[in-house]
Formats: sequence, structure tokens, C-alpha cells
Amino acid sequence: MTPRTAQLQAAYDECRAIAKREAKNFYYAFRVLPEHKSDAMCAMYAFMRKADDLADDESLSLDARRDAMVAWTGAWRASRAGGSDDPVFLAVNDTQQQFKIPADLLEQLVAGTTLDLDPRPAGVRVHILEPAQAGLPSVQVYENFAALQHYCYLVASVVGLVCIRIFGYTDRRAEQLAVDTGIAFQLTNILRDIREDAERGRIYLPADLLREHSVTPEHVMGLLANLQPTAADFALLNGLEKHAQTLYRSGYALIPLLAPDAQPAMRVLVRIYHRLLDRIARNPAAVFATRVSVPTSEKLAILAGGVVGSLKARVLS
Repeated sequence: MTPRTAQLQAAYDECRAIAKREAKNFYYAFRVLPEHKSDAMCAMYAFMRKADDLADDESLSLDARRDAMVAWTGAWRASRAGGSDDPVFLAVNDTQQQFKIPADLLEQLVAGTTLDLDPRPAGVRVHILEPAQAGLPSVQVYENFAALQHYCYLVASVVGLVCIRIFGYTDRRAEQLAVDTGIAFQLTNILRDIREDAERGRIYLPADLLREHSVTPEHVMGLLANLQPTAADFALLNGLEKHAQTLYRSGYALIPLLAPDAQPAMRVLVRIYHRLLDRIARNPAAVFATRVSVPTSEKLAILAGGVVGSLKARVLS
């Protein structure tokens, strides 16, 4: 590896501080990677965190957020030619060159983030709430599972394709497995964040699945106001959860295809997210009342296993 300048090292240090403060589940996995790969993951996380924060900043109007995203994206693209002092851009550009990450993947990451800034994104319809609920006249609902899956690809599978380039792989089967694993993670996030997303006017439970179980968007919004979940609600959540469970098989199949020094990190990440899905499956009603999470003690136990695996990988390398 080429020695880093003081400015570049400071940029990576800033990205690590962001990841440590914000990444939660992801940072547990970053910690068991070799330092250069861990730094790269922190850089990519900081890049995605900034994009997410711009898209979700509810102190700004939707138009203002769009303008801010356009300005930030333009500054990032310009930074590829050099001359930027932005620490996140410096670290991301170095990571991209070091691990040969195609610019198109990063463009897709930004495209996924900006979906939530589009008043009428592809595959999404606006449902007028009758009556209006929680101060919202309408909500966005994905038309079908195929549209939702495309959203999951942009916001999560693309992340997986970036990550495996940092982790290292040679078997091309890893790419489809990373895509499937990303969708599993995002479906888990969707189930966990039903309440938070609905409060923002977004229902990621697809309309075809809602119709299949005779659940209306009004009913989903009512669940936020202490309406008791019904058997139909649980069946709906169970359908999405079972699909995610199937996709987690891809996560476990991906692990042995990665470079040995990255396998413990991927194992930590898959186990934590899978544990989260299992907690939701055991008590699906909780997602309407709170934000379900994996206790820190369980995460630390999984991390400990990852540390042991990482040490073994380094001894054998």
C-alpha cells in the first residue's frame, strides 16, 4: 500500500468517527476487518450516511433537500478530478481507486438515496388517506413487490456489491449472492422501520401484498395510533419476513466466497441482521409500537466470535 499523506489519514479518521457514531450494526463488522479494509468500509459508510442525511433532513423542504443533494453530488463528481478538501470525498476517492470500485456503483448508491426525494418515483403511487391520519393527507406506497425489490436493489444490493469489492472475491457467484443479501437486509430494515417510515408518509409494504391480506394503508396508519394488530396484519408481515429468511441463505453462502480476512466481518454482519429479523418474527406487533433492535450484549457476543475468526484468518494467511 502507498503511504498516506497526513491529509488523507485525517480524512479516513474523520470517516471512522462518523461510522463509529452512526453505523451501529455495520460498525461491529468493520471492527474485525484488516485496517485498510476497515478504513475503506468506514469511508463508504460516511459517504452513504451523508447522502441519507441530506435526503432525510426534515428541517428542510423537499425542494431544498433536492437542491442540497444536487449540489453535494456535483461536488463529489468534481472531486474525482482532485482539488477537494472534503474529507469524505478524499477517503472515498482513495478507496474507489484502491479497490477498483466502478463509479457507476457509487452513482447507483446516490440514485437509490434520491428516490425518497422524488415526489413520484417509478413503481410508487400516492394513496390519498381517507380520512387524513397523523397529519398526513396521503402516503406513498410501492405498487408491487417487484417495484419494492428494485428499490431494495438500489439502496442495499448496490451497497453489497461495493462491499464485496472491498472484502475481496474471485468467484463471480459472489455478486448475485451480494445482491440477494442486500435485499434481505433491506427487507429487515423495512419491517423494523414500519412505524418511522409511515410517520414520514411512506409505506414500504407493497400494495399487492396489502391487497392480498385485505389491509389498507389507512389501517396501517391506524396501527400507529394504538389500533390493535389483527391476524391479517401478522400474516402480511410474516409473508415479507419469510421471503427475507429465504434470502438470508445467500448471505451465508456468500461468506466462503470472500477473501479469508473478510469472512469474519461478513459473518458478523449477517448474524446481527438475521438475529434482528428473528426478533421481529417472534414479536411482530412490536414494530408498530417501537423500533426493534438486537441487544448490545448479543451484538458483542457475535462480535467476539468475529474477532476470534479474524485472528485465525490472520494467523493462517
